[in-house]
Amino acid sequence: MSTPDLNLLVTLDVLLAEGSVARAAQRLRLSPSAMSRALARLREATGDPLLVRAGRGLVPTPRALELREQVSQLVQDAEAVLRPVQALDLKRLVRTFTLRTSEGFVENFAADLIARISEEAPGVRLRFVHKPDKDSTSLRDGSVDLETGVVGKTAGPEVRTQALFRDRFIGVVRAGHPLSQGEITPSRYAAGRHISVSRRGLDKGPIDEALMALELEREIVTIVAGFSTALALARTTDLIASVPERHTANLRAGMHSFALGLSLPTFTVAMLWHPRLDADLAHRWLRGCLREVCAQQEG
Repeated sequence: MSTPDLNLLVTLDVLLAEGSVARAAQRLRLSPSAMSRALARLREATGDPLLVRAGRGLVPTPRALELREQVSQLVQDAEAVLRPVQALDLKRLVRTFTLRTSEGFVENFAADLIARISEEAPGVRLRFVHKPDKDSTSLRDGSVDLETGVVGKTAGPEVRTQALFRDRFIGVVRAGHPLSQGEITPSRYAAGRHISVSRRGLDKGPIDEALMALELEREIVTIVAGFSTALALARTTDLIASVPERHTANLRAGMHSFALGLSLPTFTVAMLWHPRLDADLAHRWLRGCLREVCAQQEG
């Protein structure tokens, strides 16, 4: 079996990016005829036409679309191997990182993270964007550099993850609420009027399942999309909010928090990123900053 010509990967990457033999030839400083011969070799190697004529232009085949991201990643990885590693000068670094997080994460951790970033790298700016779901497309296409949250089944298999902290659900009420005094039993908790938190508007969740196992049911008075909204309502009413403990530490100041006393598993909040940024020194530094900020707030 003959050894494949790995130089063809670079050619294929440029051809798929440009969608034109002429433009690909110009980018690689080859003649159009040399690029046409390279395309013929690629077609023979892959067993697919890759680019086919449509009118005056060329369009990629389904196989070419399937290969595009994989080939691009292979070429980037190869370039990274052959590129000398340079020391990271944080004081001169100018870059904007986009972080996709929940509002609660921003409200609880962003102030410390921004202070840390500003001190070490004043030219770095953080852009926080809303996280309506757990889809990892934005990490793949590069529109988001880093994401936080509980790793879901919809996360791409190639996405890298690292744990930040473990969390659990607790109950929270306003100061002076009846539940701020005495032992909190599952029945006392269930007897109150509750706020449910669900981005999808669902009125049942793990807490309700745990109560059902004890033949208890809580009254859901209202459903909101975020934990900060739930806490804001609980602060000024007799409603009970059930929120992640670590995730909402700063938001619960002046309120009474209590353990739920239910059989609920803890969960891990992690950061997620695409492997193309794994070796990026600035991105690696950012990940370290986020890890340390979360660790400092533990307990």
